[in-house]
Amino acid sequence: MSHVFFELTLVLALATAFGMLARWLKQPTILGYIATGLIVGPLGFLKLGSPETLDAMAELGITFLLFLVGMEMRFKDLKHVGRAALFTGIGQIVFTSVIGYALARLLGYGGLAALYIAVALTFSSTIIVVKLLSEKRELESLHGKIVIGFLLVQDFVALLFLILLSSLTGAGTLSFATLPYGAIGLAFLKGALLLAFSLAVGRWVMPPLLRSVGRSQEVLFLVSMAWGMGLAAIAALPQVGLNIEIGAFLAGIALAGSIERHQISSRIKSLRDFFIVVFFIVLGSKMVLASAAAVTTPAVILSLFVLIGNPIIVLVIMGAMGFRSRTSFMASVTVAQISEFSLILMTVGARLGHVDAEAVSLVTVVGIVTIAVSSYLIIYSETIFGWLKRPLKIFEFRAKVQAAPATAARRDHVVLVGCHRMGHNILASLEEMHKEFTVVDFNPDVVERLGKRGIHAVYGDVSDPEIAELAGLDKARLVISTVPGFEDSRAILEFMRKRNPHARIILTAENEYESLDLYEAGADYVLLPHFIGGLQLARLLEGDRSLVSLGKLREQDLAIITGHP
Repeated sequence: MSHVFFELTLVLALATAFGMLARWLKQPTILGYIATGLIVGPLGFLKLGSPETLDAMAELGITFLLFLVGMEMRFKDLKHVGRAALFTGIGQIVFTSVIGYALARLLGYGGLAALYIAVALTFSSTIIVVKLLSEKRELESLHGKIVIGFLLVQDFVALLFLILLSSLTGAGTLSFATLPYGAIGLAFLKGALLLAFSLAVGRWVMPPLLRSVGRSQEVLFLVSMAWGMGLAAIAALPQVGLNIEIGAFLAGIALAGSIERHQISSRIKSLRDFFIVVFFIVLGSKMVLASAAAVTTPAVILSLFVLIGNPIIVLVIMGAMGFRSRTSFMASVTVAQISEFSLILMTVGARLGHVDAEAVSLVTVVGIVTIAVSSYLIIYSETIFGWLKRPLKIFEFRAKVQAAPATAARRDHVVLVGCHRMGHNILASLEEMHKEFTVVDFNPDVVERLGKRGIHAVYGDVSDPEIAELAGLDKARLVISTVPGFEDSRAILEFMRKRNPHARIILTAENEYESLDLYEAGADYVLLPHFIGGLQLARLLEGDRSLVSLGKLREQDLAIITGHP
């Protein structure tokens, strides 16, 4: 037992070193962990006496990862991701998988292996993309919301692919004539029944159970772990015929609507991070260097497809939906890599006997290349867009935003950025004051509704200089932004500093640290909604000790929210 402990300690020490190197190079730590696996495995610098220990830990890593992915995915959110995210997500999946399958077949892979490769090329890394967008403070931007939306769509489709592939047995050729339609139908029926069971447990059993144990963080953690691993084990039973990945995914979905999901997620994330590190180490250790050398040409071709083809697919889809080139480009670079799910998918395929070591090595090499390159594409997307700004105009073939004569004629007007919640109240005040104003919003429904009311509105992302010009920011006397996105606020300040330095600027921040940064950058006033709300409540408590005015305030707020006085 002591030698196993020593080996594990040594492997984790190597993973730590390579993970730190990856961070220094501004790369995801996944690449450092795969490099550790290469040293442990095919390069032969460290031969393990008990590789089965790491295999078991890697399987736990997959289980915890998909359990958390399911927990963060709520079906009702699919209604709110918007038409853009839904169409972009589905369109990218369809076109990428079809083209990827054709490429894999042309490169000589059999039908089943080509299907796996095509599916692996389809999904983007939620972990990497969200982390990089969060570091750039772009999650609240227009392209950030669209990206989060189509990543949610990808997660849902991933579940369907897992069920589909669990029904395919053997590694023979694949064609529509030879597809086991009966087995596929049975697998989806089993998946639907397991989903129904998990949702029923999640609705009727887990809420009272979690509430009863919620005061004990330790017991809450154990109950959620038992549920997740238990359903994963049930799915893998021969009588069920699915696999642990599907069970873990569905177990997470069952808890997605619980009020305790944040507590559960925060406790399990540390376990996931530890065991998923081992998974990537094992993945690297099982790469066959001879196979890696043999797949060099296919890896280059497929990597170029993911790095260039995937973004072009998204650019075309978003262009067809009327988005301008900047928003489309910023969203498109986030799909220029394959995800950790792609690597898990190939591992599952190898375990089921659907793909061989060469196919796994191919997708791993593509993953290493695309993750490395796309990280820099996302980090420096603004600079790259500046270089490609002119040629990217060809993707604006259905731009919804057109220069309106009213914009050019306006001067010394007010520009309101964001017309939801707080912006709605400000809009009402501007109308009562009979002020000349223009609204900028990235919700097309809002812009259409305002247009019907005769209000001059521009659809788009204000951080795009062209949208800023269309809204007349360079001629405005006052700009009010109710959008809390930090990067959008900085973009407004930069534009105004260059084009209209004498205008007054009111911005919105999420917290006091962002507000200080915006004040230092030149904002005249920064709105802090939570601070203002707390201040208003404090004054209410001081002036009305009996709190009789709460009823009037409630009715007043409901009238504003619902639009029914």
